[in-house]
Amino acid sequence: MSSQRAPTADLGDVTSARSRHQGRRSAVTLTDGLAVVGTADGDLRAFDVSTDAGPPRPRWQYDTDGEPSVVAAVPFDGGVVVGERSARGEIRCHDADGDLRWRYETRTDLGEAQQDTRFLLPFVASLATDGDRLYAAARRYERRTADDGSDQRHFESVIYAFGADGTVDWTYRTDGSPISLSARDGRLAVAYNRCPGDHQHGLVVLDADEGDPRWMWDPGTDGQRRVGDVTLLETGAVVTSHGDYCGYRLDSGGRERWCVPLATPTDIDGDTVYAYPNHVHATAEGAVFVTGNTYPEEGRETDARHPHEHTAIGVSPDGDRRWDAPVGGFASGLGTDGSLLAVPGAQNFRDRDADDHALRLFDIADGPIDTLDTDGVVTAAAVENGTAVAVEEPVVYHDEGYERGAYRLHRAGMESETAQSRR
Repeated sequence: MSSQRAPTADLGDVTSARSRHQGRRSAVTLTDGLAVVGTADGDLRAFDVSTDAGPPRPRWQYDTDGEPSVVAAVPFDGGVVVGERSARGEIRCHDADGDLRWRYETRTDLGEAQQDTRFLLPFVASLATDGDRLYAAARRYERRTADDGSDQRHFESVIYAFGADGTVDWTYRTDGSPISLSARDGRLAVAYNRCPGDHQHGLVVLDADEGDPRWMWDPGTDGQRRVGDVTLLETGAVVTSHGDYCGYRLDSGGRERWCVPLATPTDIDGDTVYAYPNHVHATAEGAVFVTGNTYPEEGRETDARHPHEHTAIGVSPDGDRRWDAPVGGFASGLGTDGSLLAVPGAQNFRDRDADDHALRLFDIADGPIDTLDTDGVVTAAAVENGTAVAVEEPVVYHDEGYERGAYRLHRAGMESETAQSRR
């Protein structure tokens, strides 16, 4: 696997990330050689990345009002759709030149934020499309006092199906916390990472035309944690379980075909630690799971490290482990295109090793392809037709005190024979 530096384009100013994760505040997607970046101030910046020579070339910019951050972006109907974390929780559709086609404020359904605090704002957690419709998962989180005086989590969430003109075809409401969507072949899969209320299913597969549930699945574990991510296959789905830290292949209807332990509780020098499997990308060739930070079963701090934290794990279609490789830090999402995936490595808040800051590229069957080194942390990525793009954000670690990196877009071509053959 090679390592490289790539041409970059400036994205303006942004407050530096810190040692602890502050949540998503940037997004990027690729469509027909155009990289569209949703920024931490809510603006969109589009760059031509269709050629291999030189840095990404600015094409257009769309400025918005308020104090949003763009946290999700997907191509749709010849343009792009973006989703915000903001007081309005807006979903916006733009054409290929950046002009606004339509917009929808999810606070209409989710309600106003309990406080003007980032993690309490309406949040468009995921966007997906099957070509005909745009699907969005939006949620709002708040704290409530129960009858017994205890402090409880509460979510309001809505799954939307939009037509190309912005018409809402249907909605699906729960009090669970949706985190990921996958759409194909008349189905929409919704992964719920927390279920503190009446909704108690980590995975719901909906009929894409009507929004009615087809089948549901849950890891069946104690606590609120359920499913971290989902990918639909031609039949069934592959999911990451936050309940037992495993990966599952499900047949249609939710029957479990196989289960792979990923970062299950492990004793390290007397400290039992685990890591959540946060992401999955799957095709007929297999699946890749990506795990996150180490956590102890008791408390929050630990000197131990789970042996499979911050790891990409390749699995065959039959559930056999084929390869694994480090991803350097917490990944806020994946960029995917067929058998290729790009993993943005942000902070490893326990070790804070800046040498690990990078975008890492993988093939589902063969594993690591390439690494794009960065000075700051990589927080968003996309890949299309052998071109990868990544958003770098500056970071200041509390035990160093100086800024690394900048707010910028990277573009890299995949030069390996594997990457070429997978296009």
